[in-house]
Amino acid sequence: MSELGALGITGLPMVFVEHPLGGERSDGVSRRARQATDQLAALIRGAGPASTEGGPREVPRGSARPILPETLETLDTPEAILAAFCEREWCDGLPIVPPTEERVRTMLGGAAAQRSLGAMPPLWRQATLEKLAVNAVMAGCEPSSFPVIVAAVQAMLDPSFNLYGVQATTHPVAPLLIVHGPAAHELGVHAGSGCFGPGFRANATIGRAIRLIMLNVGGAWPGRYDMATQGSPAKFSYCIAERDDVPWGPLHADRAVTVFGGEPPHNVNDHVSTTAAGILATVADTAVSLGSNVGWYFSQSQLLIVLGPEHARTIAGDGFSRADVQRFVFEHARLPLRTLKLGGMWGIQDWPRWMHAVTDDDALLPQVPSPEDVMVIVAGGPGKHSAVVPNCTFSRAVTRPIQPL
Repeated sequence: MSELGALGITGLPMVFVEHPLGGERSDGVSRRARQATDQLAALIRGAGPASTEGGPREVPRGSARPILPETLETLDTPEAILAAFCEREWCDGLPIVPPTEERVRTMLGGAAAQRSLGAMPPLWRQATLEKLAVNAVMAGCEPSSFPVIVAAVQAMLDPSFNLYGVQATTHPVAPLLIVHGPAAHELGVHAGSGCFGPGFRANATIGRAIRLIMLNVGGAWPGRYDMATQGSPAKFSYCIAERDDVPWGPLHADRAVTVFGGEPPHNVNDHVSTTAAGILATVADTAVSLGSNVGWYFSQSQLLIVLGPEHARTIAGDGFSRADVQRFVFEHARLPLRTLKLGGMWGIQDWPRWMHAVTDDDALLPQVPSPEDVMVIVAGGPGKHSAVVPNCTFSRAVTRPIQPL
């Protein structure tokens, strides 16, 4: 209802359909259809929403709180500040840096506070630089990192990223920020050992600022507009840098940031292979499973391969280019039709027509539309590990330059 209000639509009659529909047997679907029909008939008669057996299984917890100017002057301890922000649903539950006017001005660094990057779904609030700066202060960001946050929000608001879908889906997706070029070194965004984990202020705070912006500006709170069934730790903070000391050169050498709507990283453990084919066979096998989201919304699926530097050196030592890695994973990250039929997302309407037409049970069906939809970067430290990051299938990676504000 708050989303409709944000779009200027008020007083619209609503029909509630009990969740879920996917995977339900025919009798369950029929019951939900009868409930919806009864509600619709009552609305047409002007009798208001009809009561239905069971009703909606989960109803949002009321309207999202609007962002209103409020000055908190009586909070004199960190504990009181955290309690007040949590009570007002202004933070992620972790301690915050109080966003005083002085700190917000410092974060803005002279940029136009009311400049808007656009409306952020699902509640379509304007993403002004001031709002971004408030959340960056709360996350503990240094002012020098603010241009990265602005570029990342610009990328997320690109229609091809589909931030609405990323915010509202039941899938545990989070925008992974990949910082490229000299900016990563200047800001201290870590690309080495443990880059997906704790211990690095720039990674932690930049990623956290993006999540706070998605919560406070976009309005997607768990169980209310953010409908992720279980969520993931990546929804706290998800930001790394790309190594540039790699055999093929970085994916982007310029100052830029890429946002990729992805799952948490899936570990690739290969301590035995001494060839490119051996390592990449392990990578490709890790990338496919019945439960993987990649593949069912085929036209937009992408896959991110994050090679550890030791794996990357072995692969490059066999003469493989980045394009060769993309082609190998595209050709080998496949499951036979007979396996896909066992469960997962088999038969969903978003499969392309040609995949529905396949009848050979031994046919190996791809996870992504083309080799170019396999993104390959290098990050991490010593060790025989890499990672696969599947995307949420309806979102495309977007890159934007990091520019002075």
